[in-house]
Amino acid sequence: MSTLVSPGTVAVLRTEARLFGREVGSLFWIVAFPVVLLCVMGFIPGYREPDPELGGLRVVDLYVPVTVLLSMIMAAILAMPPVVFAYREAGVLRRLRTTPVRPLTLLAAQVGLHGAAVAASTVLLLLVGSLAFGTPVPASPGWYLLAYVLALVVSFGLGAIVTAIAPNARIGMAVGMVLFFPSMFTAGVWFPVQAMGGLLQRVVELTPLGAASQALHQAMAGQAPDLQHLGVMALWTVVCYGIASRTFRWE
Repeated sequence: MSTLVSPGTVAVLRTEARLFGREVGSLFWIVAFPVVLLCVMGFIPGYREPDPELGGLRVVDLYVPVTVLLSMIMAAILAMPPVVFAYREAGVLRRLRTTPVRPLTLLAAQVGLHGAAVAASTVLLLLVGSLAFGTPVPASPGWYLLAYVLALVVSFGLGAIVTAIAPNARIGMAVGMVLFFPSMFTAGVWFPVQAMGGLLQRVVELTPLGAASQALHQAMAGQAPDLQHLGVMALWTVVCYGIASRTFRWE
């Protein structure tokens, strides 16, 4: 009887998981650094006080979805593309095209492993935030899961563009950094989207991570995310993967 997963695919998954486990630096930035940032924010006294301008919320409450998004863009834009660059430059992707194990299997393994690291970071962020600083857990788990999955998919879509358009690792890292810092801003790392207000907030909400920040925040509060925010993420997902699929080079 044929199995759903071929032995070659299982071998690729095992090998990639073992190699990924050795990437201590990547694991730190994806899993640990967002938790450290949340703790730094939580230990600032003023950030633990309710702010009337934020509807009675505290700044540390707003930083839970922000740090979740930070973990996503760390994985998708900075951590995963260099791995694909290395495989492309070493000819691994080209050689895999002649074997039963297709290059997409390796790419899917990388997305799965980095996504799992993001999920681990998210669990830590929710636990540490709740236990150490009393931040709320998602009051609407179903809506939160939907917003979370869309945010994760669109984040890796941004990373896919970096991976696709860069001809080599050196240029790829430069492109990644150029994309990473605006992504941090629109995710609310320097200033929460919910506290922006006015025209700036409306513009940021049209970006994938700005919409993701708003949707995650609303789901945390027990609300259904605005269709606009979900639609913006879905639209950016189609655009990102469309660009990546048309420009990606196996060698």
